[in-house]
Amino acid sequence: MKTKFVYPAIFETESVGGYSVSFPDLPGCYSQGETLEEAFDMARDAVGIYLSQLEAEGKEFPVASELSKVAKNENETIVLVDIDLLAYKQKHDNRAVKKTLSIPGWLNTMAEREGVNFSNVLQKALREKLRV
Repeated sequence: MKTKFVYPAIFETESVGGYSVSFPDLPGCYSQGETLEEAFDMARDAVGIYLSQLEAEGKEFPVASELSKVAKNENETIVLVDIDLLAYKQKHDNRAVKKTLSIPGWLNTMAEREGVNFSNVLQKALREKLRV
């Protein structure tokens, strides 16, 4: 499963200071920042939120435009914004999700007797299985 993405962003220098950011390939995805560094961080966060929402809705991710095909005005700069969506979700989506599962009764009895934390064991096993 692909987790790394790069999209062109248009950074516009605002007349009152700071930067606004838009993404030609991600309709409705905008960000801003007071400094260039802040605008870049906020742009990456905006892409993470946008792609996570598309994924939750089961929608396809847009294909990134070629840089030569992205139009810009005089006060705009085209910047590539990259994101590792897996790393983004690991950092920002730590909500607990309840899962119901079945195991043999004898295994449950042994695990409870040993004080096994079922959630920790399952998380560790899933990380190992998914290599994350």
